[in-house]
Amino acid sequence: MARIVIAEDEEAGRVLLSRALELDGHVVHAVDDGAAALDYLQAGNEADLLLTDISMPVMDGIALALAVSRDWPQLPILLMTGFADQRERASGLEALIKGVIVKPFQVEDVRAKVREVLA
Repeated sequence: MARIVIAEDEEAGRVLLSRALELDGHVVHAVDDGAAALDYLQAGNEADLLLTDISMPVMDGIALALAVSRDWPQLPILLMTGFADQRERASGLEALIKGVIVKPFQVEDVRAKVREVLA
């Protein structure tokens, strides 16, 4: 299965997503901000998908997506947000991302989107 990096500042969401994706057989590395996700990738760790919240401290998901798409253009990116203004910010990134998951979400919807992107 896939190696998935999750960047989500809310612990409950991070744990929920990690467990759900691990149940699907994926290997998950979850961190609490975009800078930590970028550090993980820059350290040479491989990933098949980046799943990131948009609104986070230190480095938000938009900045993370821009850095990842520049340095790892083959790495698929899914963004998550519960804020309308953040969805608008993501609307200009269609060429770089595989979609935006709107919070609150059903875990099965996230699992289905991940399967779709990895197919």
